[in-house]
Amino acid sequence: MVIGLTGGIASGKSTVSSLLKKLGAYIIDVDEIGRDVVEKGEKAYNEIVDYFGKDILLPDGQINRKALGHIVFSDRDKLNKLNSITHPHIIDRVKDIISECKSKGIEIMVVDAAILIEMGLHSICDIVWLVKVDKNIQLHRLMERDHYSYEEANNRIMAQYSDEKKAQFADVIIDNKGTFEELEEEVKKQWTKIVSECQKGRNC
Repeated sequence: MVIGLTGGIASGKSTVSSLLKKLGAYIIDVDEIGRDVVEKGEKAYNEIVDYFGKDILLPDGQINRKALGHIVFSDRDKLNKLNSITHPHIIDRVKDIISECKSKGIEIMVVDAAILIEMGLHSICDIVWLVKVDKNIQLHRLMERDHYSYEEANNRIMAQYSDEKKAQFADVIIDNKGTFEELEEEVKKQWTKIVSECQKGRNC
């Protein structure tokens, strides 16, 4: 079974992903894949440098992700261009990993992606989990965790689909407004349902 796990930035999605890993799921980290596909020498790297120029490069030739982020999160057209370059490479990599996992007999995989829906990755998942949180909490966490200004934090949030829009695609919605213990309990409850489905031979 392939679980698509999504949630807005600073929603607690990564915490849910960690809990699922402890419970036995194989995690496919789309953020990590996104970093890999823009490494120097990759096709996406060349396309990005051709479009955005060499000013976004670090002294060692790697892409300065922070500098690139400042550019694209303040300009929707440039963000769309970056996504059009990177997303096809990321999707192909995710599909390859899923196929490899299935060939090894891994039963439950989690595609962990903040923009799962936006990328269309939900279409290759059997079930979609959404971790949601109040926008004010998101803003506070981003400003505190990543030292963003209010405007920077808000731009990051607005670059993704809203929880309301994502909820239209979700089979399971986890509201992360409580304590860690409450979140852990809800994840375990949903995990038990998934394991039960697998034991019945559904989607596994």
